[in-house]
Order: sequence, then structure tokens, then C-alpha cells
Amino acid sequence: MEKINISVVSPAYNEESAVSETVNAIHDICGRCDFIDKYEIIVVDDGSTDGTLTRAQEAGATVIPHLSNSGYGKSLKDGILAATYDTIVITDSDGTYPVDQIPRLLKQYRRGYDLVVGARQKDSYKESFLKSILRVILRFLVGFATGAKIPDVNSGLRVFSRETVISYFNHLCNTFSFSSSQTLAYLLTSRYVCYVPIDYRERTGRSKVCLFRDMLRTLQYIVFQILYYNPIKLFLILIAFSMILALFSFTFSLITGIALGYFLGLICIINCGLLLALGLLSEQLRQLMMHDDSR
Repeated sequence: MEKINISVVSPAYNEESAVSETVNAIHDICGRCDFIDKYEIIVVDDGSTDGTLTRAQEAGATVIPHLSNSGYGKSLKDGILAATYDTIVITDSDGTYPVDQIPRLLKQYRRGYDLVVGARQKDSYKESFLKSILRVILRFLVGFATGAKIPDVNSGLRVFSRETVISYFNHLCNTFSFSSSQTLAYLLTSRYVCYVPIDYRERTGRSKVCLFRDMLRTLQYIVFQILYYNPIKLFLILIAFSMILALFSFTFSLITGIALGYFLGLICIINCGLLLALGLLSEQLRQLMMHDDSR
């Protein structure tokens, strides 16, 4: 088996309690993997106020410091741009992802996949009820837009090509949503994505994710990417919602005899026609943009 060179990029923000262990574990697994020739570990210290930078350097990582907290996605982009090798592995610095599974992901990547994702198993990690609901909504939107079954849309352990991902940078989120926006962009442009089941460990320290704010940003980027790559799907969701509302309004009027429901239902039906026209127009504009880009 031909050997490969890889760059492991790991964003870190106030992870002094876990970053050394993570870097050491990556050194160990890469050093023992028989098909990895050369590797580097890049830790992007995203404006940490603790000893993250020093701990990462002492563990043997190349550290890229941010003067202030710039976001998860921005850290990954900076680390990817600084990488020496084209094969990129990303993982978090908090010890949650099993870095000993990196060789498994690399084996799948070498088969020709554009993106290999470590898909967390539901029984391997616990999440709040609200987070579960938001994750279901997120997975539904991405699955509907792409027509693909996606077991884990925003896992932070993944393998991909540096050259390929840089071409998407303008459409990838600078914050928590980087992983979700990458998955969506790759699937909507017909790239090959593979999911490898992995465990997920309890993190060391406190989570840096602000659930409500970061999920809103994720939804924002998902809507943006659907509009850019496959706009008709977003309009179909809105049309389906209007049809359901129209059906509810007509049923309400039929049962109660109140005429207002008929008018609301009629408005919803008209709205469906307008949405369909806008969706078709946006699809035409997308094709024109793609044609211009190809030229």
C-alpha cells in the first residue's frame, strides 16, 4: 500500500486541560500507522486566555495563534491554508473524538471519496432535548435538500482534500457551522461522501457552543447554501407549508362555517403559485451563474 502524507488540523479555544493529550494521541496513532509516511499536527489557538498555546507547543504541535476568538470555522480555514499536505484530517482538541479512528477514515478516503466523516453513534453521546430537536430539524433540511441520508451532518472528525475544500471557502461558515456547511456543499455539488461510525466521548471542560445562537447561524448557512446550489428545494419546502396551511384553513371553514378560513386558504393557494414561479426563476438564475463560472 502506497504511503501518504497528512496534515491534522485541530482548532482549540481554552482547551489547556485536553489539548496535550489530544496532540500526543495523534502523534501516537500517526507514528504507528503503517501507511502514513509524513504527518504534521496544526493546532489553531483561537484567542485562548489559558495555557492552550503553550501546552500544544510542548506536545509538539505547530501552533497558529489568533489574537482574539474568531470562530471554529475561521480556525479550521487558517489551519487548512497553513497545511503542508493535501490530505487534511480535522478533529477537535477537547478529547471528544477518537483520534485512533483516523486510519479507518483514511482508508475510506483513499478509495476515492471526496469527504469521509466520522459519524457519531447516537448511543455514544448524550444531548439535551432541545439540542436533539434542533439536530433533527438540521438533518431534515440537509437530507431534503440533498436527497441523501445523512447520519451525522456536523461531526468534527473528517478527512478531505485541501485543494478541494479551499474552492468552497467562500461558502463555508466561519463559526460552529463549518462542518454542516461543508457536508451540504459537497453533497449539493455531487461529491462522494462516506460516513464511518465512531464513538464519541464526554468532553474535557465546558462546551464553547452557544446552542441557540450557533444553531441559528447553522440554519442561516444551510438556507444560504440551498439557495446557492439548489434553490428549488427551499421553495418546495415553503410551498408544502403553504399547502398544509391552506388545507387547515379550508377544513376550519368547513367545520365552523366561518368564511375567513376560505379566504386564508385561497391566499395560501395563490402564494403557492407565486413561490413556484420564484423557485423556477431562482433555478434559472443559478444555472446562468454556474454557466458563467464554468466559462
